Amino acid sequence: MIKTIKHQSSFAAVAFLLAFCSGTAGAADGQWYTGSLVSPSGAEAHAGLVGIEPYYSYTQPIGYFSADGSSHPQHPRQQTFSNSTMWKYGITEHLSIQAHTVVNYGWENGQGHASGPKFGDFPVDMVWRFIDPNPKKYIPAFNLFAGVYFPTGDYNKLQNKQDSNGTGAYVFRMAITEQSTYVVNGHHALRLRTWGWFRHALASTQLEDVTSYGTGAGFHGRGRPGMSGQTGFSLEYGLNQAWVLAFDLARDWANGSRVWGYDAHGKHVDRIAASSGDWQIAPAVEYSWTSRMGIIVGSAIYYAGHNTGVKVSPQFAVNMVY
Repeated sequence: MIKTIKHQSSFAAVAFLLAFCSGTAGAADGQWYTGSLVSPSGAEAHAGLVGIEPYYSYTQPIGYFSADGSSHPQHPRQQTFSNSTMWKYGITEHLSIQAHTVVNYGWENGQGHASGPKFGDFPVDMVWRFIDPNPKKYIPAFNLFAGVYFPTGDYNKLQNKQDSNGTGAYVFRMAITEQSTYVVNGHHALRLRTWGWFRHALASTQLEDVTSYGTGAGFHGRGRPGMSGQTGFSLEYGLNQAWVLAFDLARDWANGSRVWGYDAHGKHVDRIAASSGDWQIAPAVEYSWTSRMGIIVGSAIYYAGHNTGVKVSPQFAVNMVY
């Protein structure tokens, strides 16, 4: 079992090393970035800019973390191929709107395949940069996110669980992010991002038969996803103008979903699923051929947690700004 305090001290150690090596903080002019795999990017730099970033990932479970944090083999294994594309538009110099389209295809030995590529829920956010960066005065950029997941993914009256791609509920979400850039080793750029997400369902949803909440044929009732969130930081180190080494460390948490109603035999059901959480790292390499075009390749590795899978998720994304 991996104790939380160890991970907290890893955050502190990295923060100390960052503070030590960035004593000569200042603007790192001319460095090109795509952004790391996990960290959210802030509002667009100028009004009228359009950002498009398609991600492609394959998720392969290799085990399961039990309630006490110990890992165990998992068979069969749920596998998923996903495309998540971010769309962002700069409304003003400080305010942007962004949305994500998500398409998944899942399969599991003995449990069949999804009936086809499935759209997930659709998040739309407003992003406000409320503090502009000033590297000479050691002032980072701060952004505030606020938005809603729209319940566009399949969740109700499913043919099988592989078709599950949504919650059926409107979910409010918000985040605050920080971004600062430093110069280390004389001329190399080092960009730091920190963030925190929070999500909360605005209402429950009607459930019938097989659903994404784990109900079976004949069930009739309602469900509500639990609160969830993520905190983390990323580091991006410029080897030269075009090549960057990126690293994310993030903690995900989720309260259990609640389900209530009646099963196929008329028995009353009212249950709350167990909470879950995980720690992930995501090392990656970025290459940009212009200041507005680049690609990132890496993998998210879920290495600790409870009531969740031990997963590896190789992925790549293309970052485009027009």
